[in-house]
Amino acid sequence: MTAAGELARGRRAYDRQDWTQAHASLTAAGAKSQLGAEDLERLAISAQLLAHDEEAVEVWQRAHNAYLEAADVERAVRCAVHMVMNLVNRGEMARAGGWLARSRRLLDDGQRDCVELGYLMVPASLQTLMQGDVEGASEMFGRVIDIAGRFGDPDLAALGRLGRGQSLLALGQIGAGVALFDENMVAVTSGEIAPIISGLIYCAVIDGCRGIFDLRRAHEWTEALNHWCESQPGLVLYRGNCLVFRAQIMQIHGEWSEALAEADRACVRLSEPHLQPAAGDAFYRLAELYRLRGEFSRAEAAFRQASEAGRSAQPGLALMRLAQGQIGPAAAAIRRERDEAQLLPDRCAVLPAFVDIMLAAHDLEAAGEGAEELEAAAGALQAPYLRALAGHAKGSALLANGDHRRALESLRSAAALWREVEAPYEGARTRVMIAIACRAMGDADAASMDLDAARRVFDRLGAAPDLAHVAVLARGESTAPGGLSAREAEVLRLLAAGKSNRAIAGDLFISEKTVARHVSNIFTKLGLSSRAAATAYAYEHGLTART
Repeated sequence: MTAAGELARGRRAYDRQDWTQAHASLTAAGAKSQLGAEDLERLAISAQLLAHDEEAVEVWQRAHNAYLEAADVERAVRCAVHMVMNLVNRGEMARAGGWLARSRRLLDDGQRDCVELGYLMVPASLQTLMQGDVEGASEMFGRVIDIAGRFGDPDLAALGRLGRGQSLLALGQIGAGVALFDENMVAVTSGEIAPIISGLIYCAVIDGCRGIFDLRRAHEWTEALNHWCESQPGLVLYRGNCLVFRAQIMQIHGEWSEALAEADRACVRLSEPHLQPAAGDAFYRLAELYRLRGEFSRAEAAFRQASEAGRSAQPGLALMRLAQGQIGPAAAAIRRERDEAQLLPDRCAVLPAFVDIMLAAHDLEAAGEGAEELEAAAGALQAPYLRALAGHAKGSALLANGDHRRALESLRSAAALWREVEAPYEGARTRVMIAIACRAMGDADAASMDLDAARRVFDRLGAAPDLAHVAVLARGESTAPGGLSAREAEVLRLLAAGKSNRAIAGDLFISEKTVARHVSNIFTKLGLSSRAAATAYAYEHGLTART
């Protein structure tokens, strides 16, 4: 086929968003004759959407130079902005900064009045947001929206609304931020926005909704993103993100096998030809599914891959250590993660695990504080999923403090919310706590029914660790490490604190003879022969007395 024929074919494919054909034909045309600036721009967009990042940067640069040769400075700067977005996405900040500086100089440092000034403000505004100046970023994105309105540029307006919405969420103005997200999604789904900007907005809006635990919106826009991706042959960019989002939604709705397959596909998609920014989330999602199924060696490997890709392995790794009986390491990790989480969404993601682990470590004060903070956040965000998490955490903390009636009230409220958001696994975990509360109040029949209901859910999902926990509870046994009973675990804590049998008896209001029997049972169950060995075991497994 002639160069002109390949070019015509490539342009038609580009117009119908067949990126594979567009890229192949435009590349073939370029091999036979020099492409003009507009066709170079088409080729750069096709390469970027196919995740050919190095090629995309090279072609964007060629398009930039071609527009400069044609004295079209504004279009040259527009190409540079796309290149900057690509470079930032890959973490090449120095190169991105160089191109931004060059673009500002080309626009006479702001003296030229054009819409490209607004595009150059977007990276600076994002940097301001990432540095923690949320109010400053919000104001800057507002100026971006004004410039877009003045020049009638829908793509720039969408970028401005996206950044402004993110800033408002960070400021706690949830309603206003979500309204901007919804306005953007209307523009995207109606086809008003260019493909590269559309994909970016899809992913950012979904991520924002997940951050505030608005799972209904996240689910709705994830399905829209999936359809959008499938409508464009060959599209690679954003497909991996879509799979990660779908895997999380499937996990919440109890479709664990399907979620595992989606997460695995996302890991592959986001690792080839090189690690993409969302790869860490994909490996973390895979690790969480393995953790919940009790496949700890696979989970450990996936958590490590998530960490290598730049995503914290917490709180999932700490929860796995807890399930493995390593309470001390789990508590140390989750305390550090909680302390480092500054933004509200980050703290909300950590606090449920923090409460569970603090309760296992018998730090009831810390668990209570975590539950109170989570309840306050749920009140501010008003997301049903987060309110359910808060209700479960509060109920668990009250139960540990012996306030069974109030615990039951909070847990039943959480169970109703889990049914509302269709989250069977979380609902089953709450029913286990309800069973413990009912048993403590003497209602064995209710406890048995709740445990049976939870067992059926765990069995269907393949949640092996939770099934084992329910089996122990059904036998009326403790889940403390080494098979110790709750009383034996308490005796071991006091023993590890250096207390004599007489002192332990005084603390627990039991006889010294009973303490001696408990100590003997502890030695037998744990295969130990001395108080020193028992003390070492207590420290290793987080069974030390609270200070």
